[in-house]
Amino acid sequence: MIRVMRPVIIAGNWKMHTIPADAAEVATTIAARTRVAGVTRVLCPPFTSLAAVRDALASADVAAPDGRGVEVGAQDLHPEPFGAYTGSISGPMLAGLASWVIVGHSERRRDAGETDELIGRKVAAARIHELRAILCVGEQLAEREAGRAVEVVDAQVRTCLRGADPAVLAPPVSPGDDAGRPWLTIAYEPVWAIGTGQVATAEQISEVHEMIRRALAGILGPDSGEAIRILYGGSVTAENIAHLAAIQNLDGVLVGGASLKPDGFAAIIKTLEKVKK
Repeated sequence: MIRVMRPVIIAGNWKMHTIPADAAEVATTIAARTRVAGVTRVLCPPFTSLAAVRDALASADVAAPDGRGVEVGAQDLHPEPFGAYTGSISGPMLAGLASWVIVGHSERRRDAGETDELIGRKVAAARIHELRAILCVGEQLAEREAGRAVEVVDAQVRTCLRGADPAVLAPPVSPGDDAGRPWLTIAYEPVWAIGTGQVATAEQISEVHEMIRRALAGILGPDSGEAIRILYGGSVTAENIAHLAAIQNLDGVLVGGASLKPDGFAAIIKTLEKVKK
Protein backbone atom coordinates (compact mmCIF):
# COMPACT_ATOMS: atom_id res chain seq x y z
CA MET A 1 0.00 0.00 0.00
CA ILE A 2 1.24 3.48 -0.89
CA ARG A 3 1.19 5.90 2.03
CA VAL A 4 0.14 9.31 0.76
CA MET A 5 0.25 12.79 2.21
CA ARG A 6 -3.31 14.03 2.56
CA PRO A 7 -3.46 17.84 2.54
CA VAL A 8 -5.86 19.21 5.13
CA ILE A 9 -9.32 20.35 3.99
CA ILE A 10 -11.39 22.95 5.80
CA ALA A 11 -14.82 23.31 4.19
CA GLY A 12 -17.47 25.79 5.28
CA ASN A 13 -21.15 24.93 4.81
CA TRP A 14 -23.10 28.18 4.92
CA LYS A 15 -26.46 26.39 4.73
CA MET A 16 -29.40 28.82 4.20
CA HIS A 17 -27.50 31.97 5.11
CA THR A 18 -26.40 35.07 3.16
CA ILE A 19 -27.70 36.92 0.14
CA PRO A 20 -25.24 37.52 -2.74
CA ALA A 21 -23.98 40.92 -1.58
CA ASP A 22 -23.33 39.69 1.95
CA ALA A 23 -21.84 36.43 0.71
CA ALA A 24 -19.23 38.21 -1.40
CA GLU A 25 -18.10 40.33 1.52
CA VAL A 26 -17.92 37.39 3.92
CA ALA A 27 -16.02 35.28 1.38
CA THR A 28 -13.35 37.92 0.72
CA THR A 29 -12.90 38.60 4.43
CA ILE A 30 -12.53 34.89 5.20
CA ALA A 31 -10.11 34.42 2.31
CA ALA A 32 -7.91 37.30 3.44
CA ARG A 33 -7.72 36.00 7.01
CA THR A 34 -7.08 32.34 6.15
CA ARG A 35 -4.11 32.50 3.81
CA VAL A 36 -2.33 29.45 5.19
CA ALA A 37 -0.07 27.22 3.09
CA GLY A 38 -0.86 23.52 2.74
CA VAL A 39 -4.58 23.81 3.46
CA THR A 40 -7.43 23.34 0.98
CA ARG A 41 -10.10 25.97 1.70
CA VAL A 42 -13.64 25.42 0.39
CA LEU A 43 -16.66 27.69 0.89
CA CYS A 44 -20.15 26.32 0.17
CA PRO A 45 -22.71 29.15 -0.03
CA PRO A 46 -26.37 28.83 -1.08
CA PHE A 47 -27.00 28.34 -4.81
CA THR A 48 -28.08 31.98 -5.20
CA SER A 49 -24.73 33.19 -3.86
CA LEU A 50 -22.43 30.88 -5.83
CA ALA A 51 -21.69 33.39 -8.59
CA ALA A 52 -21.06 36.22 -6.13
CA VAL A 53 -18.67 34.10 -4.07
CA ARG A 54 -16.91 32.76 -7.18
CA ASP A 55 -16.31 36.30 -8.44
CA ALA A 56 -15.23 37.56 -5.03
CA LEU A 57 -12.64 34.78 -4.74
CA ALA A 58 -11.22 35.28 -8.26
CA SER A 59 -8.72 37.88 -7.02
CA ALA A 60 -5.10 36.87 -6.58
CA ASP A 61 -5.22 38.59 -3.19
CA VAL A 62 -6.94 35.57 -1.62
CA ALA A 63 -4.18 33.12 -2.51
CA ALA A 64 -2.19 31.49 0.28
CA PRO A 65 1.64 31.63 0.26
CA ASP A 66 1.72 28.36 -1.70
CA GLY A 67 -0.52 29.85 -4.39
CA ARG A 68 -3.72 28.08 -3.39
CA GLY A 69 -6.90 30.07 -3.73
CA VAL A 70 -10.22 29.43 -2.05
CA GLU A 71 -12.44 26.92 -3.85
CA VAL A 72 -16.21 27.09 -4.15
CA GLY A 73 -18.66 24.28 -3.41
CA ALA A 74 -22.40 23.80 -3.82
CA GLN A 75 -24.54 22.32 -1.05
CA ASP A 76 -26.33 19.69 -3.15
CA LEU A 77 -27.03 18.50 -6.69
CA HIS A 78 -29.70 16.44 -8.44
CA PRO A 79 -28.64 13.02 -9.74
CA GLU A 80 -30.07 13.74 -13.21
CA PRO A 81 -28.47 16.26 -15.57
CA PHE A 82 -31.78 17.75 -16.79
CA GLY A 83 -35.51 17.11 -16.43
CA ALA A 84 -38.82 18.08 -14.87
CA TYR A 85 -37.47 18.53 -11.35
CA THR A 86 -38.81 21.86 -10.15
CA GLY A 87 -36.46 23.69 -7.80
CA SER A 88 -33.53 21.32 -8.31
CA ILE A 89 -29.98 22.09 -9.48
CA SER A 90 -27.98 19.63 -11.56
CA GLY A 91 -24.29 19.05 -12.18
CA PRO A 92 -24.21 20.80 -15.57
CA MET A 93 -25.85 23.86 -14.01
CA LEU A 94 -22.98 24.12 -11.53
CA ALA A 95 -20.32 24.23 -14.25
CA GLY A 96 -18.25 27.36 -13.84
CA LEU A 97 -19.86 28.15 -10.49
CA ALA A 98 -18.48 25.44 -8.21
CA SER A 99 -15.80 22.77 -8.23
CA TRP A 100 -17.02 20.98 -5.08
CA VAL A 101 -20.40 19.73 -3.89
CA ILE A 102 -21.74 18.41 -0.59
CA VAL A 103 -23.89 15.28 -0.89
CA GLY A 104 -25.86 13.37 1.71
CA HIS A 105 -25.85 15.99 4.45
CA SER A 106 -28.02 14.88 7.38
CA GLU A 107 -30.29 17.89 6.91
CA ARG A 108 -31.02 16.71 3.36
CA ARG A 109 -31.68 13.20 4.69
CA ARG A 110 -34.01 14.64 7.36
CA ASP A 111 -35.81 17.38 5.43
CA ALA A 112 -35.91 15.86 1.94
CA GLY A 113 -36.05 12.18 2.91
CA GLU A 114 -32.87 11.33 1.01
CA THR A 115 -31.83 7.68 1.16
CA ASP A 116 -28.38 6.17 0.81
CA GLU A 117 -29.39 4.87 -2.61
CA LEU A 118 -30.34 8.36 -3.82
CA ILE A 119 -27.20 9.83 -2.30
CA GLY A 120 -25.17 7.20 -4.13
CA ARG A 121 -26.66 8.42 -7.41
CA LYS A 122 -25.67 11.97 -6.46
CA VAL A 123 -22.11 10.83 -5.76
CA ALA A 124 -22.00 9.31 -9.23
CA ALA A 125 -23.44 12.50 -10.75
CA ALA A 126 -20.76 14.57 -9.05
CA ARG A 127 -18.08 12.38 -10.60
CA ILE A 128 -19.67 12.48 -14.05
CA HIS A 129 -19.84 16.26 -13.96
CA GLU A 130 -16.30 16.67 -12.60
CA LEU A 131 -17.23 17.98 -9.18
CA ARG A 132 -15.30 17.06 -6.04
CA ALA A 133 -17.81 15.43 -3.71
CA ILE A 134 -17.93 15.67 0.08
CA LEU A 135 -20.04 12.66 1.08
CA CYS A 136 -21.59 13.10 4.54
CA VAL A 137 -22.32 10.13 6.78
CA GLY A 138 -23.25 9.86 10.44
CA GLU A 139 -25.43 8.17 13.02
CA GLN A 140 -28.48 9.39 14.95
CA LEU A 141 -28.31 9.74 18.75
CA ALA A 142 -30.43 6.61 19.31
CA GLU A 143 -28.08 4.62 17.10
CA ARG A 144 -25.04 5.90 19.01
CA GLU A 145 -26.65 5.06 22.36
CA ALA A 146 -27.53 1.57 21.11
CA GLY A 147 -23.88 0.94 20.22
CA ARG A 148 -24.63 0.83 16.49
CA ALA A 149 -22.70 3.92 15.31
CA VAL A 150 -19.95 2.02 13.49
CA GLU A 151 -22.45 -0.39 11.93
CA VAL A 152 -24.68 2.43 10.70
CA VAL A 153 -21.89 4.53 9.19
CA ASP A 154 -20.29 1.48 7.58
CA ALA A 155 -23.60 0.67 5.87
CA GLN A 156 -23.98 4.28 4.69
CA VAL A 157 -20.52 4.35 3.12
CA ARG A 158 -20.94 0.98 1.42
CA THR A 159 -24.45 1.71 0.10
CA CYS A 160 -23.52 5.15 -1.20
CA LEU A 161 -20.46 3.76 -3.01
CA ARG A 162 -22.05 0.52 -4.18
CA GLY A 163 -21.04 -0.27 -7.74
CA ALA A 164 -18.21 2.26 -7.75
CA ASP A 165 -15.36 1.63 -10.16
CA PRO A 166 -12.15 1.91 -8.10
CA ALA A 167 -10.14 3.13 -11.09
CA VAL A 168 -12.58 5.97 -11.69
CA LEU A 169 -13.71 6.82 -8.17
CA ALA A 170 -10.35 7.33 -6.49
CA PRO A 171 -7.24 6.97 -8.65
CA PRO A 172 -4.04 6.63 -6.59
CA VAL A 173 -2.03 9.80 -6.05
CA SER A 174 1.61 10.38 -5.34
CA PRO A 175 2.77 11.86 -2.03
CA GLY A 176 2.26 15.61 -2.10
CA ASP A 177 0.56 15.51 -5.52
CA ASP A 178 -2.46 17.67 -4.77
CA ALA A 179 -3.32 18.11 -8.44
CA GLY A 180 -4.02 14.38 -8.70
CA ARG A 181 -5.92 14.16 -5.41
CA PRO A 182 -8.98 11.93 -5.26
CA TRP A 183 -12.16 13.79 -6.08
CA LEU A 184 -14.04 12.09 -3.22
CA THR A 185 -13.90 13.20 0.42
CA ILE A 186 -15.86 11.66 3.31
CA ALA A 187 -17.24 13.81 6.14
CA TYR A 188 -18.23 11.99 9.32
CA GLU A 189 -20.92 14.10 10.97
CA PRO A 190 -22.73 12.42 13.87
CA VAL A 191 -26.25 13.79 13.56
CA TRP A 192 -26.57 14.33 17.30
CA ALA A 193 -23.61 16.76 17.21
CA ILE A 194 -24.77 18.99 14.34
CA GLY A 195 -25.87 22.38 15.60
CA THR A 196 -26.22 21.13 19.17
CA GLY A 197 -22.93 22.30 20.63
CA GLN A 198 -22.02 18.69 21.41
CA VAL A 199 -18.80 17.32 19.94
CA ALA A 200 -17.89 13.65 19.62
CA THR A 201 -14.94 12.47 21.71
CA ALA A 202 -11.58 11.76 20.16
CA GLU A 203 -12.14 8.05 20.76
CA GLN A 204 -15.54 8.10 19.04
CA ILE A 205 -14.20 9.98 16.03
CA SER A 206 -11.11 7.79 15.71
CA GLU A 207 -13.16 4.60 15.87
CA VAL A 208 -15.49 5.71 13.08
CA HIS A 209 -12.71 7.19 10.92
CA GLU A 210 -10.71 3.97 11.17
CA MET A 211 -13.78 2.00 10.10
CA ILE A 212 -14.39 4.34 7.16
CA ARG A 213 -10.76 3.93 6.05
CA ARG A 214 -11.12 0.14 6.17
CA ALA A 215 -14.39 0.29 4.22
CA LEU A 216 -12.83 2.51 1.55
CA ALA A 217 -9.87 0.16 1.22
CA GLY A 218 -12.25 -2.77 0.81
CA ILE A 219 -14.38 -1.01 -1.80
CA LEU A 220 -11.70 0.83 -3.78
CA GLY A 221 -8.46 -0.97 -2.98
CA PRO A 222 -5.87 -0.07 -0.32
CA ASP A 223 -4.05 2.65 -2.28
CA SER A 224 -7.16 4.54 -3.34
CA GLY A 225 -8.73 4.05 0.07
CA GLU A 226 -5.65 5.47 1.75
CA ALA A 227 -5.68 8.57 -0.47
CA ILE A 228 -9.22 9.72 0.32
CA ARG A 229 -9.53 12.39 2.99
CA ILE A 230 -11.88 11.92 5.94
CA LEU A 231 -13.21 14.98 7.74
CA TYR A 232 -15.17 15.53 10.93
CA GLY A 233 -18.20 17.79 11.20
CA GLY A 234 -20.60 18.62 14.01
CA SER A 235 -20.49 21.86 16.03
CA VAL A 236 -16.87 22.57 15.07
CA THR A 237 -15.72 25.91 16.53
CA ALA A 238 -12.54 27.82 17.27
CA GLU A 239 -12.96 26.76 20.90
CA ASN A 240 -12.95 23.00 20.27
CA ILE A 241 -10.72 22.72 17.20
CA ALA A 242 -7.59 21.96 19.25
CA HIS A 243 -9.36 18.88 20.65
CA LEU A 244 -10.20 17.74 17.12
CA ALA A 245 -6.87 18.63 15.52
CA ALA A 246 -5.04 16.25 17.85
CA ILE A 247 -6.83 13.24 16.32
CA GLN A 248 -4.26 11.45 14.20
CA ASN A 249 -6.54 10.07 11.49
CA LEU A 250 -8.50 13.29 10.91
CA ASP A 251 -7.80 15.10 7.61
CA GLY A 252 -9.80 18.25 8.21
CA VAL A 253 -13.23 19.51 9.16
CA LEU A 254 -16.58 20.45 7.65
CA VAL A 255 -17.71 23.56 9.52
CA GLY A 256 -21.27 24.86 9.78
CA GLY A 257 -22.22 28.12 11.48
CA ALA A 258 -18.66 28.97 12.54
CA SER A 259 -17.64 29.19 8.88
CA LEU A 260 -19.62 32.44 8.57
CA LYS A 261 -17.45 34.12 11.22
CA PRO A 262 -14.15 35.16 9.60
CA ASP A 263 -12.11 35.36 12.81
CA GLY A 264 -13.37 32.03 14.13
CA PHE A 265 -12.93 30.30 10.80
CA ALA A 266 -9.40 31.68 10.54
CA ALA A 267 -8.60 30.36 14.01
CA ILE A 268 -9.87 26.90 13.01
CA ILE A 269 -7.67 26.85 9.92
CA LYS A 270 -4.54 28.10 11.69
CA THR A 271 -4.90 25.56 14.49
CA LEU A 272 -5.33 22.67 12.07
CA GLU A 273 -2.42 23.84 9.94
CA LYS A 274 -0.08 23.94 12.94
CA VAL A 275 -1.06 20.54 14.30
CA LYS A 276 -1.25 18.71 10.96
CA LYS A 277 1.95 20.18 9.49
